[in-house]
Parts: sequence; C-alpha cells; structure tokens
Amino acid sequence: MIALLTVMNLRGVKESGKLCAIPTYIFVAGVFIMIIWGVVRGAIMGDTMKAPTADFTIHAEQGGLAGFALVFLLLRAFSSGCAALTGVEAISNGVPAFRKPKSKNAATTLALMGGLAVTMFCGIIGLAMATDVKMAETPAKDLLHNGVPVGSGYTQNPVISQVAAAVFGDGTFFFVVLAAATALVLFLAANTAYNGFPLLGSILAQDRYLPRQLHTRGDRLAFSNGIVLLAGAAIVLVYLYGADSTRLIQLYIVGVFVSFTLSQIGMVRHWNRHLLTEKDPAKRRRMHRSRAINAFGATLTGLVLVVVLLTKFSHGAWVAVLGMVIFFATMTAIRRHYDRVAEEIAAEDVPGDEAVRPSRVHSIVLVSKVHKPTLRALSYAKLMRSDTLEAVSVDVDPAETKALKAEWERRGIGVPLKVLASPYREITRPIIDYVKSLRRESPRDAVSVYIPEYVVGHWYEHLLHNQSALRLKGRLLFTPGIMVTSVPWQLDSSEAAKRRARKRAEWNAPGAVRRGPVTQPKKEKAATRK
Repeated sequence: MIALLTVMNLRGVKESGKLCAIPTYIFVAGVFIMIIWGVVRGAIMGDTMKAPTADFTIHAEQGGLAGFALVFLLLRAFSSGCAALTGVEAISNGVPAFRKPKSKNAATTLALMGGLAVTMFCGIIGLAMATDVKMAETPAKDLLHNGVPVGSGYTQNPVISQVAAAVFGDGTFFFVVLAAATALVLFLAANTAYNGFPLLGSILAQDRYLPRQLHTRGDRLAFSNGIVLLAGAAIVLVYLYGADSTRLIQLYIVGVFVSFTLSQIGMVRHWNRHLLTEKDPAKRRRMHRSRAINAFGATLTGLVLVVVLLTKFSHGAWVAVLGMVIFFATMTAIRRHYDRVAEEIAAEDVPGDEAVRPSRVHSIVLVSKVHKPTLRALSYAKLMRSDTLEAVSVDVDPAETKALKAEWERRGIGVPLKVLASPYREITRPIIDYVKSLRRESPRDAVSVYIPEYVVGHWYEHLLHNQSALRLKGRLLFTPGIMVTSVPWQLDSSEAAKRRARKRAEWNAPGAVRRGPVTQPKKEKAATRK
C-alpha cells in the first residue's frame, strides 16, 4: 500500500485526489446508512441488536477508581479521543491546492468535514453503546468469555466492524462494503502525509534546513524526492513497529499536537504584528476576534499536549520527543553547513575574474597503453591549448612500460611522455604525488588531468573497468587547483544502453557524435513536417 500511494502521488495531486475520493464517499455513505438503519431497527422496529462481543465481560484492572487514578484514566481517554479526531490539519496544510477563492473553499470544506466527523463519531458511539460493544486495551487477558480470558489467539475487531455486524448482520453485503471501504479509507488516510510532508520539506529545503534536493519538483510537478523519502521512512517505521497502529499512534499523537500548538501560537504572533500597524477600527476588531480564537486554540491544544505527554510518554511517546530533538539538531546542523559553504564560496569584490583566474594551466593525460581511448584523450587535451601538455604513465611492469615507450616513439606522438616510478606497483599514489609537486612548484597554476574512461552498457561491466579512474578522481577532487576531466570511449556494449535509452528519449553519449552531415530518418522527417 505504501508503494501504491507513492506511485499515485508521483503521478500528481489530481490523480491521487480522484483515487482517494471514491472509497471516501463510499465510507461516508456506508456509515450514515448504518446509523440510520440502526436507529430504525432499534427505535422504530424494536429489534434487539447485539455486537459479537456483547456477551463478553471486561476484567477491570482495579475496582473503584477514585482520586488521581480516576483523573489519570479520564485524561488518557481524553488524549486518545483527541488523537482519533485529528485530521483537520490536512485542510489547513492543503489550502494552496484549493480553487480560488482558496480560503473560502478551504473553510467550507473544513466545516463540512467537522460536521461529518462529529455526526459519524457520535452515531457510531451511540450504536456501540446500544449494541453493547466490548473493547479492551489488552484483550488477551482483559476480555473474558464465560469468565475465561479469550487468550492471545483472539482477534479484537474494531468498534465500527462490530457495530456493522450488529446492524447489518455479519457477512452481509452492506457489512462487506462498509468493512472494505473502512480498510481503504484507513490506507488512503496516509495520503495526508504525502500531501503535507513533501511541501513542508520543500519549504524547509528552500530555507536551507533540509537538503536542497527536497525543493526539486519532478516532471509531474510533484516534489518527487520528498515523496520518495517519506515512503522510505514509512516503510522503515512499519517494519520496526510491525504495522501495529496502537504503537505507531504514540509517534503521531505527540507530533500532531505539537504542530497544532505551535501553529496557533504562530497565528497569535501574526495578529499581534498586524495590530501594531493597523489603524482601521473594523479591521482591528476582526483581528482581535481572530487572535482570541487562535489564543483559545493554542490553550486547548497545549493542554491536550501536556495530557498526552503525561499519559502516553511511557507508551512510546518518548520516541517522538527524542525524534523531534534529533530532527531539530540535524536541521540546525544542515543550516549551519549551508551557511558556512555559502560564506566560503562567496565571490570576492574584485574586478572581472582576476580572483579565480590561474596564471597558467598544465595539462596531463593519463596513459596506460597506446589505444583509441588514449589517442582521443590526447586529441581532446591538445584542443584545450594549455600552457604545457604531457602524458603520464606509471611504471608498474617494466616490460609493459618498455613496450609503451617504443610504441610512443614509433607513432611519433608530439606529446612528451613521463613515466613515474612505482616501487610498490601502486598507480594512484605516484600520480597524486606528481600532481601535488606541480602545485607546490607553482601554487598559482592550475593542473588539468584528463582520464580516459570506458562507457559500458551493462551494470556488471562497471566492476571490470574504470576502477583506477574512480580512485584517482576521488583523490584528485580533494586537491586544490586540480581540474579532472573524463574523456569517454564508447565500447560496443554501450550500444545496448543506447538503444534502451532511445526508447525513452533521444540519446547521444559524450563524444559519440562525429562531424559530418546527419541523415534524418524518414519517420522523423514526416513528424517534423506535421
């Protein structure tokens, strides 16, 4: 389901909204039909409706709760109920996605959503009480059937499922439809996060509190990187918690009321700033009213947050608190890093490009044998018109080095060849040392290193080629004043990759296009004329 939601959101908001709408409408209609039919059967027809657990009893943890224990129990029920009624934040987060007038349409949607939620919630609770539904936090030991615990093999069905079985009858058409719609709505409820997190991640990335990649939109104008990151995190959490919603809800409930409280406090500060400059009495009255509403909301959600922390902390809410501290520290470190890098690479206030222009450029072409990739790299390096140009090879095998020198002289290549000694048959270290020595002799000069590389068509061929080049590039990138240029040579196997890529888009590997007229295929000519 996570993979399905991910693909659905990568396709775009419009498509995901359509897919989510159908089961939502079926669920809402099914619940209202259940409530109406339950009222008709119980109040008008006088039928006796019994839930599957009506004959069960619940073993109380202790009798006669009073004082602090009773208050604590009520607070736990209060916090659980608040968590069950969350979801309104999806409207406020999704205001930019509404049609104009955005605020009015969002407010109308929020009012309809609140009315539907309260009506359905109260109707289900009323039917649950009428059908005598029994629920226990640990049903294996606290739910009793004929005085005996039901045991770990018993599966406790949700309240709505038990009520539907009592009203419609277990296994009937309406029961199956409502159960299926409920399951789909629960799965698709996760789409709220897909609507909110990628947008939030984009805003934070724009402010340099998260990696810049999260600010990038995909070809469907969705924040693809944020969607994929959210999917990966969801998979990890579902795996670690065994998809147990009772344990996972503890992570959610703390975060949602922290965000509620902070957003309401932020709105209070927003109105305070506007009241300092606004002089119109009518507008000031509206601002005072809005500030009072937001202050009441901040007080209420803050109270719920305190209750949640007190009652749910030992049940797993501490993980969410720890996660918030870690995320805050991580985002702060990311912001410091971006600020430090921006300060470090800021252009100096000097005329032209004198601050970054090197005095001279020394070009080096790495050579192992005289073959086509080497000759292409030499030809390319000559076109760059550097101040000096030389070929460099490492002597790891005297016989091969001797053959290389002989071939170099026989061909009359007009580039001096320098052979570096390597007593321990290393390739990377002698080249790094030689390049650094050039930099030490002339610190204001730049050294350009050309590395011939093979372009292969299969992933496993990468294991057989370019390993020395990768190590060299990795080391040279950390050396100041060194420019590394890869000169590709396409092997025959790269034609397979080219054909695969042509199916998706026009593909030309670097260096694959040669001079001369290009013949356009007949089909492409016809398409162009059209």
